[in-house]
Amino acid sequence: MWTIASKSGSISVETTEQGLPIGIKVERDELRRPPAELAAEIVRLCRQSANRAGLARRAELEKAGLTADVLALTGLPKPEDVARQELVEEAEYEVEPQSWLRSV
Repeated sequence: MWTIASKSGSISVETTEQGLPIGIKVERDELRRPPAELAAEIVRLCRQSANRAGLARRAELEKAGLTADVLALTGLPKPEDVARQELVEEAEYEVEPQSWLRSV
């Protein structure tokens, strides 16, 4: 299982290695966001979790001695692919605060 959180830490998801959510934690303030926007953020985090799990699996297999050719056949992501994807998603889904005031 893998856990990943949003930049602010107000949304976190625990997923399987394939990115299927097992647990989701959302702070109360996040529930004020439009539902589609919140759902997109959760799906993005699940995808990011699966990518990072794939990187970890790839590193394990490399350490076990699998060649680059065999690793390519696994379909596991490469570090540069995951980094590029995260940059794209970060720019696409970054949410500006609705207000600088926080409820107390």
